Amino acid sequence: MARTALNPLARLLLTANGALAGLTVDVEDAASVKAAAALVAEDLMTFYPGNNPGQPVGIFTPPPEGKYYWWTGGALWSSLLDYRSRTGETKYDEDISQGLIFQVGSNDDYLPSNWTTTIANDDQVIWTLASVAAEEFGLAEPSKDSPQWATIAKNVFDELHSDARRVENGSCEGALRWQILTFNNGYNYVNSFSNVLYLNLASQLAYLTGNKTYEDAASDTFKILEDIGLVNDKYDVFDGAQATNCKSVNKAQWSANAAMLLEASAFMYNHTNGGDDWKERVDGLVARTLEVFFPNGVAFETACEKANTCTTDIMFFKSFLNRGLSSTISKAPYTSSSILPVLKSSAKAAAAQCTGGSNGRLCGFSWSSGKFDNQTGPAQQMAVLNALAGLLPLNGSVSNSTGTSTGNSSGAAQDNSSSDTTVGAAGKQAVTIGGLMVAASTLLASLLI
Repeated sequence: MARTALNPLARLLLTANGALAGLTVDVEDAASVKAAAALVAEDLMTFYPGNNPGQPVGIFTPPPEGKYYWWTGGALWSSLLDYRSRTGETKYDEDISQGLIFQVGSNDDYLPSNWTTTIANDDQVIWTLASVAAEEFGLAEPSKDSPQWATIAKNVFDELHSDARRVENGSCEGALRWQILTFNNGYNYVNSFSNVLYLNLASQLAYLTGNKTYEDAASDTFKILEDIGLVNDKYDVFDGAQATNCKSVNKAQWSANAAMLLEASAFMYNHTNGGDDWKERVDGLVARTLEVFFPNGVAFETACEKANTCTTDIMFFKSFLNRGLSSTISKAPYTSSSILPVLKSSAKAAAAQCTGGSNGRLCGFSWSSGKFDNQTGPAQQMAVLNALAGLLPLNGSVSNSTGTSTGNSSGAAQDNSSSDTTVGAAGKQAVTIGGLMVAASTLLASLLI
């Protein structure tokens, strides 16, 4: 449970305004969306222990004391950076920067010594993509004694690009393994997530730098995924295959795989000025992702949610799903007409079920019923945060007078965002639970302790 406490005056005032009965958000009103997202972000950070004495910086509480593995910290910072880039909110900048640098490791590659023996390829890339987001969205660079955001990303790309991380021969030749170290369970498994995230990293570096090495890596990796059968001609993205026989595919589908592959394809579509191959991939992935993971217009983790078997790790995937789709709109604006209506209906459902916790607004995992499912945690808050923030246009770099970038972003393409990616100034799709006025809750937020 989140450590959210209310003093008596705050509880009295919030109850009078209905704030203990959930979130209210009009998904057609940017100001309403921003106000609701701010509350969700505030509650998200109550799960983060890194500002408390004696607690690890940059990550959620790991096993055995907690249940959150190292990679989820990187997902947190990407989630907040996306929120920052769409709202201009900089209050979490210090937390983001400290977290990203504290976990970077002595070789500036997100292999910190206390986690190195358990880190997989996908774990390393998740953290690295947060570093790339910091570069793209203008988060102040670390001190000159620390690595720069772009330098970290390039270091990790070089490691992932090496033959040492890959299957040497057979039907999986060239594919990135799941695990880095030979003694870890999963070393002989080729999971889509590692390869998709590597492709995503390559595509974003190609977009930011214009370097053909990254462009080629993205193209080659997509081909590997298709050749193995981890991506089929319907644009299903499957879980993975044993490295010894990649023709036997585990056909479980996860939203994070589809969303991160779609986002990568959108970056490459933008980078190649609308290249035909990448447009075809964007179109196919948009259609299939919405079909599989948004039944009835609401985000749904198809492989496990109905049976209530989603693990703690999997609960983080909806954050990736929402970020991937909203990012796709910013890099391939023509997709807005397909994606944005679904994001709006899904965000509306997401906000409606945020009625949990002692403050009456914590979010659950399942959104489709419209009722709170009593499953709270950072993953649930991140998913709703990105569902709401994703309705807002991507503003790009947020000005910050405290730091300047020395990373290589001179080759960045223009972000072709258009006005149809933003919610309107007014509308009728309001979610009202218990009569909460978001503005009133925002004004009262200072009373929370």
